[in-house]
Amino acid sequence: MSRYRGPRLRLQRRLGVQLSHLTRKRIRNKKRQNTLPGQHGYSRKKVRRSEFRMRLEEKQKLKFNYSITETQLFRYVKEARRIKGSTGLIILQLLEMRLDTIVFRLNFSPTILAARQLVSHGHVKVNDQVVTIASFQCQPGDSIQISDTKSIRALVDENTNLKRRKFLPYHLAGSVKQLRGGVKKVVDRRDIRLPVNELLVVEYYSRR
Repeated sequence: MSRYRGPRLRLQRRLGVQLSHLTRKRIRNKKRQNTLPGQHGYSRKKVRRSEFRMRLEEKQKLKFNYSITETQLFRYVKEARRIKGSTGLIILQLLEMRLDTIVFRLNFSPTILAARQLVSHGHVKVNDQVVTIASFQCQPGDSIQISDTKSIRALVDENTNLKRRKFLPYHLAGSVKQLRGGVKKVVDRRDIRLPVNELLVVEYYSRR
C-alpha cells in the first residue's frame, strides 16, 4: 500500500493523538478532538475497542507519524527482532535515527515530509557526503549539514521563529544559524514524545 496522502487532521482525529512529525496543524476544538471523523462524528468513548483494534491503532500511529509504508514498518520490525534488546524500543530507535527524522528534529524543517524533500533533493550532507536516501540510518558521531541557499535559509528561518521553535532532544546537537547538527548518541525512550505503546506494535506483528 502506498503512503497516505489524504487529510492529515483526519488522521489525528481518528487516532486521538497529535502527529507532530506529519503536520503542523492542530485541532483546537476540543469537541472535534474527542469525536471520530465522518459525517456523524460520534464520540470516541462510545466506540468498543477490541484488542486487535488497540494494537492496530498503535501500529497506525507509528506508520503515519513517521510517514512510512506498511512494508517499510514491517521491515523495521524484522530488523529489530534480530537485534538484542527490547524489540519495541529498537523499532522506535530505528525510526528516530532515520536521516529525515534527524533533519526534522534539528529544526531544519517543519515536518518529516519537508525533511524528506530536503534529503531527496540533495540538500543534506552526512559527514560531508551528500545523502539522498531519507531512510539512511544515522549513527552517533555523524555530522549533518544543510545547503546554505536562499530558499533553504528561508524555510529554516520560517520554521524556527518564536511560535514554532522546538527544543533539541538530548541525543542531538546543532546550530540553526550555521545549518549544522550532529548525533551525540542513540535516542532514549524519554526523548520520543509520541504517545504510543510500542509493545502493542510488537504484539500486532507477532504472528507474521
